[in-house]
Amino acid sequence: MIEPGQRLILRTDGGSRGNPGPAGAGIVIENAEGKPLAQGRKFLGQMTNNQAEYHALILGLQAVTRYQPVAVQVFLDSELVVHQMNGRYQVKGARLLPLYQQVKQLAARLPAVQFAHVPRSQNRRADTLANAAMDAGA
Repeated sequence: MIEPGQRLILRTDGGSRGNPGPAGAGIVIENAEGKPLAQGRKFLGQMTNNQAEYHALILGLQAVTRYQPVAVQVFLDSELVVHQMNGRYQVKGARLLPLYQQVKQLAARLPAVQFAHVPRSQNRRADTLANAAMDAGA
């Protein structure tokens, strides 16, 4: 059980094999000290890698909302998504724009959400879950 009012870390990863191809998402929710509290994975069907990254982020934000955190630090290994969420890059793709808008709406419902890029090596658990979801759906 996660107590409401904590600072939480959300790690997400999405990927596809073939781009577009079979896609999966992985999420990990950690406490402020980095201890894993919850995790999940989902096969997403056929889509691009960037679409899968956004779907993973949506799943993660939906999951973390249940815990009523006071702040959420989101770590992704997708520079594109991080830069789009932080307003550094525009979202030009017609398929990504509705996903971006959905993430913005979810993030607006949470206090103090920050998006940060990390190398894949620092996002291994979410990456492993995303790959397991792709394996399960294939």
